[in-house]
Parts: sequence; structure tokens; C-alpha cells
Amino acid sequence: MKRVLIITYYWPPSGGSGVQRWVKFAKYLPSEGWQPVIYTPENPDLTTVDNTLSSEIPPEVEVVRRHITEPYSVYRKLLGKKGKTGEVNPINAGKKNWKQSLSLFVRGNFFIPDPRVFWVEPSIRFLKGYLKKHPVNAIITTGPPHSMHLIGLGLSKATGLPWLADFRDAWTKMFYYKHLGLSESADRKHHELEKKVLDNATIVVSVSPYEQKDFQAMTSNKVRLMTNGFDPEDYRKLPDGDGNFNITLTGLFASDGNPKALWQVLSKKCMADEEFRRLLRIRLVGKTDEDILESIKAAGLGENLVYLGYQPHRVAVQEQRNASFLLLCLRQEPEYASAVPGKIFEYLASRRPILGIGQPDSIMAKIVRDTSSGMVYDWDDTKQIASWVDFCWDEYKNNELNDNNSDISGYNRRNITKQLVGYLEEMTADKQ
Repeated sequence: MKRVLIITYYWPPSGGSGVQRWVKFAKYLPSEGWQPVIYTPENPDLTTVDNTLSSEIPPEVEVVRRHITEPYSVYRKLLGKKGKTGEVNPINAGKKNWKQSLSLFVRGNFFIPDPRVFWVEPSIRFLKGYLKKHPVNAIITTGPPHSMHLIGLGLSKATGLPWLADFRDAWTKMFYYKHLGLSESADRKHHELEKKVLDNATIVVSVSPYEQKDFQAMTSNKVRLMTNGFDPEDYRKLPDGDGNFNITLTGLFASDGNPKALWQVLSKKCMADEEFRRLLRIRLVGKTDEDILESIKAAGLGENLVYLGYQPHRVAVQEQRNASFLLLCLRQEPEYASAVPGKIFEYLASRRPILGIGQPDSIMAKIVRDTSSGMVYDWDDTKQIASWVDFCWDEYKNNELNDNNSDISGYNRRNITKQLVGYLEEMTADKQ
């Protein structure tokens, strides 16, 4: 069996979509003739924990953990926080106090490309020795954090091994990049490192066609598309319905994606329809900014709110299947039109209708349209949002809110793993 070294910051017990992408690849790679060798920190700064994901890792997977030094304890001490930061993403356009502004400036200008940069050189040194005793056929790095790509850059140069750089998000075109408060020299350094990775990787991969196009404009190296997806094994068991009209959102829910028009639509309908008010449940399954919760309560929907917080992935999947319709909100940042939230593919797998709120010209909107899985409206399009809610409510009452049966096989994790294997075989062909 061939071996591939996968360098990733996120690995169980860490939770979230960034973990799931490579857990699922690791799950299916052995059946395609490749043994994953995972290199990951032994003491990462965890924002979410999901111990259930470990059960999906097959015994063939080799995991190597090494200590990492990070500045987050200093960051929390500066902000006076004993635990994790409360915001879904503290790097945003929201108003900051002087401590937050200072910490953001330090993060953006002194830790380039990110606070995991201190792990780069120690990892290259360690892995050069490790691979002499435990050779592999190829290297994969996945970011963000983009420091993982710098490990791949140095390691590939030192060993001559082919290297695939997997970009789960943009780098300098990421929506929060403009909020980092970068100096001119720091901005230039980010762009230089980004281009160095793009130019030197054997294969570059992006999860979004729009971001793929952006990366391609920066390099002569061909950039490939390899989306996120869903695992059909996660959707075998169907949940028992609870009899409520459930509007469900799973995953992160940030304040800059707050669909205030939707809350007003639901509030107005509750006042006009007692049955709707009685059966409506707004189910939020994932870390949610406090502004969102306050906005829902301010609309008079507090009794309809069910906030579960972060849950294991298998619970989130069951919540998706139990939804009357699923809510997918983009952030109100122009760059976010190019991003593909990982949850969209699991939403498709759940076969429940999707209400997207965000840029109508976004890649998310295109996927929803192409799969006939729902509708996407702008944040303030109250009229269309109200029409969609009315339609779903009528279908629900008539027991006609049926599953969508469009072909989504292209997003099956098994099939995407075969695509990955094709890239691995391509870049190792001349090494055989």
C-alpha cells in the first residue's frame, strides 16, 4: 500500500468541517490503496471538541502528534478571557475595544501567515528524520491555517517528494483578511508566501470554483477543484419526526450573517397564525453569536428558539434530517460570495428544502439552483423570504414537504476520494 503524509492542524478530538474533510478522506483512502499518515499537533488550541469523529478513523491510519507552541494563552490573558473567545469569528468588521484591536494588529503583523507559524521549522526538522525511517510516496498539506502549507513547502524541497496543497479557504482573498490591520510590509509578506506555495506545490487544490479562479490568477501552476462533500453512511438512519415546523441551521452562525428580515417575517406570521406560532421551532445546532440569539428574542421569537450549541457531527446530521427546511446564511462580506460553506453538501444529503440568505450571485446560490434544492434570497428581500416561508408552511400542513431527489453523487465523499487518489497517482507516476 502506498503512503501519503497529511499535514493538518485540525484532527479529532477537534470538531468542525475542516476536520471532517480529512477524516473522511482518511476513512476512504485505504480502500483505494493509500495509507494516510497524519501529522498533527498533540496540544492544539481547540475551539470545538467532537470525540465521535475518532470512531470513523480506520486502523490503517497512522497518526503522529507533536507539541506545538501557540500564543493563544497570551491572547486570552490580554483580553481578560479565561476560556475561549466568545465570537464565532472575532476577525470581522464589528466594533473592537482597544485590547481587541491591539491583539488583532499583533496577530496580523507579527504572526505571518498565522499564529501556528512557530510550528513550521520544528516540524520540517522532525519530519525529515521521521520520513527517513518511515518513508511516504507523497505529501499533502491542508489549510488554513496556512502555516501547514509552509511545512509542506520546506519538506518537499528538502526531500524531493511531490506535494499537494489543499486550500479549504482563500488566503489573501479571505473575507476577514482586510480586517487584520496589516502594514504594507505584512501584506506584501502574505502575498509572497501565498504565491510561493502556489508556484511550488506539485498540485494545488481549492474547494470552491470561484476561489479556484482567484488562485489561478496568481500562478501558472494549474489549480484543481476538489469540493467538500457528504458521507452517505451518515444519512442511513432516519430520525423520528417531532411534529413541529423546524427551521434548522447547523454549524457556525456568525453575527455578520444575521438574517434579520427572516426573523421579522417569522414574527409577523406568528402573530397572524396561532398554529404556526405553536409549531414553529428555530433550531440552532452549532456555535452561535450572541447577537443572533438576541435578535431572535427581540423579534418576539424567544419561545420558538431551541439553541443546542455545538453538538457532535452525528447529532447535527440527525437535526438536518428532522428539519422542515434548512437555513443557510452567508456572511455579509463581498468576498464570501466565493466561499462554499461545507455544510451545504450535508444539507443536500439530508434532502430537505434549503433557504439560503446571502448574495444571489454566490457560489452557494449556484449550487442550490443547480441541484433544485431550494431558494436563495438577499438579506433584505423580505417579500421573497415571506413567500418561501408561506410555501413551506402550506406544504408542511398538507404533508407534501417532500425530499429533494436530485443527483448529488458528485459530492459523495467516496467519489471525491477517488478524485484525490487520481491526483496522488498523477503526481507520483514518475516516482514509480
